[in-house]
Amino acid sequence: MTTTTSTTSPEVLRATAARLVAGGRGILAADESPRTMSRRLEDAGVAPSEESRRAYRELLLTADDLAAGVSGVILCDETLRQHLADGRPFPAALADAGIQTGIKVDTGTAPLAGGEEGETVTEGLDGLAGRVAEYVELGAEFAKWRAVLHLGAGRPSSRALEANAEALAAYARTCQDGGLVPVVEPEILSAGGHRIEVCAAATARTLATLARALDRAGVDPAAMVLKPNMVTAGEGARQTAGPDEVARATVDTLRATMPDDLAGVAFLSGGQPSVIAAANLAAIRRRGGPWPLTFSFGRALVSPALLAWRGDPSAVDAGRDALRREVDRAAAA
Repeated sequence: MTTTTSTTSPEVLRATAARLVAGGRGILAADESPRTMSRRLEDAGVAPSEESRRAYRELLLTADDLAAGVSGVILCDETLRQHLADGRPFPAALADAGIQTGIKVDTGTAPLAGGEEGETVTEGLDGLAGRVAEYVELGAEFAKWRAVLHLGAGRPSSRALEANAEALAAYARTCQDGGLVPVVEPEILSAGGHRIEVCAAATARTLATLARALDRAGVDPAAMVLKPNMVTAGEGARQTAGPDEVARATVDTLRATMPDDLAGVAFLSGGQPSVIAAANLAAIRRRGGPWPLTFSFGRALVSPALLAWRGDPSAVDAGRDALRREVDRAAAA
């Protein structure tokens, strides 16, 4: 893997990371791949074309006063290169609104050799330095890379933890060298009937392994944002965990594993309904930590907008209103 040294100073990267998590604002994840976005459009009764994907992303990013609750938006490669109907590139439109542009830089998962059945490792390191340089030229200020970790039946294995932590660390260092703030996303999937204590133990192992890999790679914690799962019971658990229990387990796990000089933590929703995700986030914020605690939600924010719009030009405002309601809920948590 070739690295490229950017002219962006460490101080600028730290300031960018700090803005992403400041003031209660969070990150909107609108980075579904064209394939995934097309499937969601089809499910909503919208033709799955490139123009439909562009129009839907324009609806999201031009919602009135979006910057009141959103500090940054993560895009996929396709959207980063597209334009609004008025001709402005998406990154320029976001900058005009006071919102930072992010870019998903991983290329998806592949089966993990030597891991347990079904385990994966995220790919995309080949050629990453060159892509980072191009994305900076296109207006991106931060990036995202997601590692997917499964829970149950010997999973996550030590092999999966190490392989994904090393990839996340290499990605983060390449981004910082190239002038992008890395958002580092290790996600323990919520599928299964496990108790919250099982998720807490797996999350602690995941974050401890990641912290060691980041340190070995020389990643600056103050110039990165962590995007972890909340510590919750599994989706199929007989006994669910309330917000206070989720907050205690989540913050205690983070305190035990992550450095105090981390720029901030932006939690993923992990498929939780927006009301539950916001309630858990509010409890996490009340418990507090040495870092800013905020959100980086995708489906929890944008799904209601898609259902309100459904490709109808006359329903664009309804879609924007639906998005703002969800953003306001998360930002006020």
